[in-house]
Parts: sequence; structure tokens; C-alpha cells
Amino acid sequence: MDKQDKVKKPNKDSSKILWLLYALLAVLIVMYAIRNNPAIGAAALITIVVVLVVEFKYSVKSEGIRKSVIDVVVALGAVAIIWGVLIVVLHTSAPIDVVSSCSMLPVLQRGNLVALHGINNVTNFLKEHDVPVVNVTAPQMDSFLSNIRNEFVSYYAYSPSNPSEIATTLTGSQYQIGLYNNKCLNTYSAIGQYNNYYKCRVQNSVQNSNLIQYNYTVGNITINGIGYKEIYTQTVTISNTTITENYSNPIVVYKTNSNDSFSGDIIHRLVAVIRSGNEYYFLTKGDNNPGFDIQFANYPATQAGVIGYYVGGIPIIGYLKLIISGNLEGDAQCNQVIAH
Repeated sequence: MDKQDKVKKPNKDSSKILWLLYALLAVLIVMYAIRNNPAIGAAALITIVVVLVVEFKYSVKSEGIRKSVIDVVVALGAVAIIWGVLIVVLHTSAPIDVVSSCSMLPVLQRGNLVALHGINNVTNFLKEHDVPVVNVTAPQMDSFLSNIRNEFVSYYAYSPSNPSEIATTLTGSQYQIGLYNNKCLNTYSAIGQYNNYYKCRVQNSVQNSNLIQYNYTVGNITINGIGYKEIYTQTVTISNTTITENYSNPIVVYKTNSNDSFSGDIIHRLVAVIRSGNEYYFLTKGDNNPGFDIQFANYPATQAGVIGYYVGGIPIIGYLKLIISGNLEGDAQCNQVIAH
């Protein structure tokens, strides 16, 4: 027998160390899920690396290098087989995803591991889930796509004395409500010129020529346990058809592109669909967002860009992916919930 093939009996001390590391990792993940603190996330990431190294080291000592490598290969093969089965059963190339933001509170929490089912027949899917579909002509859709920048608008409260002071949350009594172009706001925000936000204000009449008109309401929002009033889009009018948010509509996941203000896979509720010929355009909105995705300069996803729809999930487990991918910092939405 080669020297490298000699094995040693498992060490009780090494087992204790591993259990302590796993316990520490579990505590860090739970703390990160609660606090969304980047420092805790970084500590969890380091702990994951240490656990993997220690596990492999002890495995080599107790079973030999050859057996340890075989175990790793078998484990990876098992994961690949399970993934393949999920692809076939759920009819999508990406059957598992992770909620990375708080835009779907309170239904979906940041760090949820979610299972997705593919949409094989979009027409049947929309009928089965009773999703509103508005049919438009080819010229209407061409005009919509060529002038889509005009659709990137939403309502904000602003200070009468300084239209650059804007917010969707009403914290004072002296304010007016006006329409602003979010693409313009993003541009000035990216270069830190917040005092130029007033240049992004547009007249309400700009919506008259749009395919989609957004109608706002003022509702309740809780931020850090304190109640406020919030301006948010509740209904949209598309080609003379008014549609109200329906929180029983399916939640879909779609891919963004380089033109979108959002990035990565977006997990939001499907509110309505615009159909032009054989093409479907999905209008989506986060339950905890004040506006539709398109209002924030995100192009409507087509059926080709939709990965699937949400069928179930497990809380907290998805934080492992967020930690490993470096998505450590939560957003302000995690401290607020819009009460629809």
C-alpha cells in the first residue's frame, strides 16, 4: 500500500471542530438574514471557505486522497443529476432561483430559495391564471417601443419651494404631487447631481400620448415600525382598459438586459400583458415597490425572457448564494412594507 493511501481513524477533536464551524455558520446565516449586515455576510463567506477546506483535509486524513476525490466527484455528479431532473420536471432551464431583494415583501423574503416552473404555452398560462391581456395593433406597439422613454414616469411628492426634493413617502404636510421621468432621475443620480431632479419633472399630459397611463393612489407604508403615507401606482390604463393590481396573480422571474435599470433575474408579480400579434409583453411590479418595473426604466419582458413562474420556496437557505456571490448588503426596502 502506498504511503498516500494509508488512512487514519477519525479524530474526535476534528469532528468537534467541524460541528462548531457548522454551528457558527448557521448562526451567521440567521444573523445575516435578520440584520442584512455586510460584515456578518463576509464572516459567513469566510466560514464557508474554512468549512470546505477543513472538511476536505479531515476527509483526506481519514479516508485517503483517492477516496476523498472520488467522494467529491460523486457528490458533484449527484447534484448534476438532481438539477437535470428538475429541468425536465419543471420545464425550465433554471428551476431554482434566489430572492435577492425585498421588493416582494411580505410575500417573498430576501434569501428565499424559490422553485420555478416554465411557461410552455403562454396563452394557456395567462388564461389559467386569469391574467389581464390587452390586445394592441402593430402600429400601436411600434409607437410604444420607439417612444418607450416616455413610459418611464411615476408620481412623486415634491417640495413646492424646491422641485428637486422628491420622495414617494409623505413625511410632511407641505408637498405637491407631480410626474417625473425616472430615466432622467437615474442619470442625475448616477453623477450625484440630485439638485437637478427638477429638470426631470414632466407635465401630466405627457401620458396622453402613451400606450400606458399610470394612476396613483396614496396608501399606508410601515418603515422601521412607524406608519407613513406612500404614493404608489395601483392601476394602469392600457388602450382604454383599466387594470388594477391583483395580488393573486402569478409571480414570474425574468431576465434583464443591458438597457434595463434593474440587473440580474427579477422576481416580481405579473399584473398584465400587452399582446401584439404573436408577441407578449409582460408588465410586472414588485408588491413592495411604488411603481411598475417599466416605470423605473425597465423594459417589459417578452415571453422569451421569462424564465418561469414561482411555485414554492424555502426561507433563508438562499442566503448561501447571496453570501457566496458577494450580494451582502440589503436595501432600504427591507425595512419597509407597503400595506395595499
